[in-house]
Amino acid sequence: MAIESALAALSLQASTGTGLPTKTLVFKPKTAKTATPVPVVVIALAETATNTKLIATAAGVKEPRLANEDLVQEFFGVTAKQFSIANIDASLKDQIKVVVDENILKGESEIFTFASESGALSLEGKTVAAFLAATGVEVIPVDFSAAPVAPAAKPAPKAASAALDAKLIGVTVDKFLDFPGWYSQILTKGEMLDYYDVSGCYIMRPSSYAVWERIQEWFNVRIKKMGVSNVYFPMFVSSKVLEREKDHIEGFAPEVAWVTRAGNSELDEPIAIRPTSETVMYPYYSKWIQSHRDLPLKLNQWNSVVRWEFKHPQPFLRTREFLWQEGHTVHMTFGEANAEVMQILDLYAGIYEELLAVPVVKGIKTEKEKFAGGYFTTTVEGYIPATGRGIQGATSHCLGQNFSKMFNIVVENPDTEKYGEDEKLFAWQNSWGLSTRVIGVMVMVHSDNKGLVVPPRVSKDQVVVIPCGITAKTTKEEEAAIMAGARAVETRLREANVRAFGDYREIYSPGWKFSDAELKGVPLRIEFGPKDLASASVTCVRRNDGQKETVALADLETAIPALLEDIQATMLAKARKTFDEHRVTVENWADFVKELNNKNLVVAPWCGIMECEEDIKDSSARNGEEEEEVDEKAPSMGAKSLCIPFAQPEMKEGTKCVKCEEKAKLYCMFGRSY
Repeated sequence: MAIESALAALSLQASTGTGLPTKTLVFKPKTAKTATPVPVVVIALAETATNTKLIATAAGVKEPRLANEDLVQEFFGVTAKQFSIANIDASLKDQIKVVVDENILKGESEIFTFASESGALSLEGKTVAAFLAATGVEVIPVDFSAAPVAPAAKPAPKAASAALDAKLIGVTVDKFLDFPGWYSQILTKGEMLDYYDVSGCYIMRPSSYAVWERIQEWFNVRIKKMGVSNVYFPMFVSSKVLEREKDHIEGFAPEVAWVTRAGNSELDEPIAIRPTSETVMYPYYSKWIQSHRDLPLKLNQWNSVVRWEFKHPQPFLRTREFLWQEGHTVHMTFGEANAEVMQILDLYAGIYEELLAVPVVKGIKTEKEKFAGGYFTTTVEGYIPATGRGIQGATSHCLGQNFSKMFNIVVENPDTEKYGEDEKLFAWQNSWGLSTRVIGVMVMVHSDNKGLVVPPRVSKDQVVVIPCGITAKTTKEEEAAIMAGARAVETRLREANVRAFGDYREIYSPGWKFSDAELKGVPLRIEFGPKDLASASVTCVRRNDGQKETVALADLETAIPALLEDIQATMLAKARKTFDEHRVTVENWADFVKELNNKNLVVAPWCGIMECEEDIKDSSARNGEEEEEVDEKAPSMGAKSLCIPFAQPEMKEGTKCVKCEEKAKLYCMFGRSY
């Protein structure tokens, strides 16, 4: 609803002129799992420090945080950028609380300006009070006067105005103070994605989809060398087929989205949208595999899946629709299947480490955490330093013969001496998958408070060329020479297969362009000005660490690719050092919890018993905190078993389980996780 329309409905008048700038923010307090959140809307002067402790005390809530985009959409029907005081109406009575700066309510004749992406309007304080009273929502006056109050608006000096513009355009949230808010800004302001009008669904913009394309290209080359072919199966699954493998689908059951209507007609039988494709593909494997000569069958598809039932989506990490690849292969023997599982796992580690510069730990999942219905699950596990949480990167499963028995994927025994006495042999199957979650992991690990940091090998653009040093004193001939030189640098780099572009927009200053390139994570910035023209060189600035160096124009085609590779290697080395420092081996329970709270992952001796694993998770949840509103797939408060690393520490004789004091069988990596 526009502010003008809301005022008109209440017979209230807008004011002419510009008033004190304000801000209207939505906070979400910590809420019990079973409770519905009650958003707190804060209306204050733009320069007022809205202390969250003061907001919590006034509104009677716990630990309010800036609400994510989905909650704003859910309650107010607009994006956070479009939200304003006008989106508060009578339908929200008893559903929200409104905290208002006393300076606004007391300033009856004072004029205040309310602005959003949808427009701006100036109102007298008494009009604001009347508007809020008419909605019937709970209005809580708060004295924010301890914080600096903005003076009456005055024409801002040009330099100050430019600085303010840069601040608003850039990232305004600190990565280590408000990680969710930072992550949202990094993705939207860095132009990786945009929010869609269906909750939990997001638009992948060119910068993020380019990362996915690089992964596809790299992975396709390698799996095709293994004899894997790409295919595509339909996204719809009949309810009869879905129910054939109840044990497998049980874990997905709450997440399955169903199509029940076509136009105005009800379907005779509801049709599911695939949450995964085992039940879609395997009936046809049974049809196609008639002899041992039809094995191995190795198929992969690049597709999307839908998993609907969760409360708090996170871009790339937990979305209702996401892109992935899912490989499904069939083998004659366990040996063949097992070899492929490990080969694929190595490729997944390669995607993370060689392309995304993200270190991972390879290992096997516990029985509790393995793929439902599978024989065993291998995994690559990453680490997010800002939150101290582990994150599953990709999984490669040996399904054993469970699915072949369910779907009758069977062949006659061609050699009883080699394969045993049975006349019929059930095939051994694998499945393996990696999703666009990898992009979220990459962003979380590398990016900073200036914006995205993207590894050169997957970045949509690797180099931006920016002409600079052009002033009012620059002659037209000098300006033309600088612009021509910059364009020549761009052309030469493109011809050398470097993904380069030039930023020649005349309406922006070089400084603004520098900040824009940093925000969008372009790995290397090349500056070309009068001094560079005179010295036949370019100035290069690395996005990952800000280091500058000069490269001669004569060496451009060799030096720039080498510099990009050095950036790639430096990013991986930095991330690996951080991961290694935060992966701690402990032998006793007291140290276990302490290290978790220090944002570490813990490698600890473990007995291998599932009940002990569950006890570790329950006992390591942070004490003294009210249970947050989470669902089963939300980040865990307690330490889950992430994997049993293939690289095992040496276990000393008599080592006991870190929790139950039984004899330890192996070391397991635990951590709070996404």
